[in-house]
Amino acid sequence: MSFIPILVLVALISCCVAVFGSATLDGASQVSLLLATAVSVVVGLVTKRMTWSALEREITNKVAACTIAIVILLFIGAISGTWMVSGIVPTMIYYGMQILQPEWFLVSSSMFCALVSLMIGSSWTTVATLGVALMGIGKSLGFDDGWIAGSIITGAYFGDKLSPLSDTTVLASSVAGTPLFTHIRYMLYTTIPSFAVSLLVFFVAGLSMDTGNSSQPLFSEGLTNTFVISPWLLLVPLLTGIMIARRWPSMVVLFMAALMGAVVALLVQPHIVHGIDTEASEGLVSAYKGVMQACYGSTNIGTGVPMLDELVKTRGMSGMMPTIWLIICAQVFGGTLIATGQLHDLMRIVLRWVRGTTSLVTSTVCSSLFFNIALSDQYLSITLSCSMFKDAYQQRGYEPRLLSRTCEDSATVTSVLMPWNTCGMTQSTVLGVATFTYLPFCFFNYLSPITSIIVSRFVKKARSV
Repeated sequence: MSFIPILVLVALISCCVAVFGSATLDGASQVSLLLATAVSVVVGLVTKRMTWSALEREITNKVAACTIAIVILLFIGAISGTWMVSGIVPTMIYYGMQILQPEWFLVSSSMFCALVSLMIGSSWTTVATLGVALMGIGKSLGFDDGWIAGSIITGAYFGDKLSPLSDTTVLASSVAGTPLFTHIRYMLYTTIPSFAVSLLVFFVAGLSMDTGNSSQPLFSEGLTNTFVISPWLLLVPLLTGIMIARRWPSMVVLFMAALMGAVVALLVQPHIVHGIDTEASEGLVSAYKGVMQACYGSTNIGTGVPMLDELVKTRGMSGMMPTIWLIICAQVFGGTLIATGQLHDLMRIVLRWVRGTTSLVTSTVCSSLFFNIALSDQYLSITLSCSMFKDAYQQRGYEPRLLSRTCEDSATVTSVLMPWNTCGMTQSTVLGVATFTYLPFCFFNYLSPITSIIVSRFVKKARSV
């Protein structure tokens, strides 16, 4: 009986992916979660394993536990807008392009995508903009489609996984109960080795292939003609990094980062700020509306280069609403599974095979992979895996950061390897490369869960990693 809600959710999500494609996250997945929640409630009432008050209490507790994550996501939306309008991210893109070495194209493209994804916190945006440009360059140099797409996706998901601006990073840390920057620092133990091995493979492969001129003059010209590019703008991410290193609370760091971005936008890029709201006249009103819209709404900055326009376009806080909506619905579903005892039944089957740290981590990895395959969505995979194993890690004396890291090592990065997953469908469509074509070359994406298991094998206690 406990499998019924999961099977219903799998069927509903499959239908949504087939009908809506990459737009599934716009609302179809959320509705599917609520319908599966209704099925779970009916099963709970039929088996008489819950009371309505207990159900409401559990749902309230689950949603309340994500309050901080929701606020952080709103700050992240504000940062994505203010850092772009202020020219901070464009400056990093500009200088990053200067170090792109044509003869080491695969390594350079992977590192460049990693840098941009780390700064903007979105693998999708990185792949859809820089990835498209790099695909064209790589093809002109004679590289195979699989190698090019693999290097792009490797870098994009490395940055997405470690970025404090990434919604999946925030989601995994919050559901597992791990402070955001603690979660990020802990992931370095598995993420850096996996990425280093991937870069080594790309380096060796790149040396055996012909290379040519891989510069991007259109991007450089578009950035310099639109933004004020200056190394002084890099002081903002530097100060943000200092605050992170000093372990300031994540909400404080993100708020200060957004505030600094807004101030820099007014001082350095006034022409862009005034141009955001075309209805307001020049002056304080125009500046005020421009900065506010950069924080909460959409901005479309024309650079004269269509692909670059897509990269510098932002959605602010409003762009985070589908993710917030999904988190709330997922927490409602998770709370219902807990209140009805169905999650406990599923856990008993999995935990029957758990004997130590390695088997527990392996079970978490396999469950995350299963949810990615069955539910076709990395957000659901992260949420359900963390919810299922949270008590098991706590009862065995493991810190929450081990759970959050394991879920990110498996659920986040493997979603793009599934052709029917929203991530796999999106990246395959954007790059014009079949999922099974680039899958063998996404070394980082399948090395991460393997590394996570290996690291757990060589430590006696999870808290000592």
